[in-house]
Amino acid sequence: MIKEFEFEVEGHTLRITNPEKLLWPEAEITKLDYIKYLIEMAPYLLSYAKDRLLTTIRYPNGIHGKSFYQKNLPAHAPAWVATHVWRDTNYILANDIPTLVWLGNQACLELHVSFNLYYQPKLPTELVFDLDPTDVDNFSLVLEVALRIKEVLDSLGLVSQPKTSGASGLQIYIPLEVRYTYEQTRSLNKFIAQYTADKYPQLVTVERLVKNRGTKLYFDYIQHGEGRTLPAPYSPRARKEGSVSTPVTWEEVRIGFSPRDFTIKNVKQRVDKMGDFFVLMTKQKAKQSIDQLLQFIK
Repeated sequence: MIKEFEFEVEGHTLRITNPEKLLWPEAEITKLDYIKYLIEMAPYLLSYAKDRLLTTIRYPNGIHGKSFYQKNLPAHAPAWVATHVWRDTNYILANDIPTLVWLGNQACLELHVSFNLYYQPKLPTELVFDLDPTDVDNFSLVLEVALRIKEVLDSLGLVSQPKTSGASGLQIYIPLEVRYTYEQTRSLNKFIAQYTADKYPQLVTVERLVKNRGTKLYFDYIQHGEGRTLPAPYSPRARKEGSVSTPVTWEEVRIGFSPRDFTIKNVKQRVDKMGDFFVLMTKQKAKQSIDQLLQFIK
């Protein structure tokens, strides 16, 4: 068993320790498998995560061991890792492949990023609806509600992109002109959430207390806010299947799927075959105005 080795990535020498350690035991995914995944998916992962404040969840002994959140750059980090200080925290910026490899070696299994770029701290690049099922085994409810929200967005002339959380939920991204504050996007998010809950009271709730939600889907309009995060597109999650937060098509939402369908083992093949559906956010950068909607809800 190899205990450690070094290799060079983009001019930086990185030491990989315990490459054969199982991080996702049930899926038989080792640390080396994970690092290979990060390298292969780097063009797609970095296209969104670059220049965003990173919060990671570390699992030094795999997904069944103890875990902890990491925001501050650790003292032992390489000097070349890009960072940005915001509110007294020195955040890592996942801006290149060497940084991803270094994070992988630290067993940072989940990569959560801010809604804004670090140099535009008050201006999110999109509006995001976070759909969180109370019954984690009822993903069909998530898909049904997502389609009904899409009808609302379509009626408003807004294009959108769905993405699995990689766990039990789904997020809907609406690209915006980067000039709206979090206060403005929060007000619209809350309005759409309440409208959806009022229109489909048997399906949707905005109730924050879990015990009061019953089996309804929670439309979390609060998660989209300053200093908050969601899993980056193509970030793995600490689930036994090695599932990945994956952009999907609205047609796939209509047909149906399980969030466990998309894993570290098959997402690269999916992107190779079907393409990266998150290009709406990262390459095409559809810039949409919500001026009229904000005026309407005042």
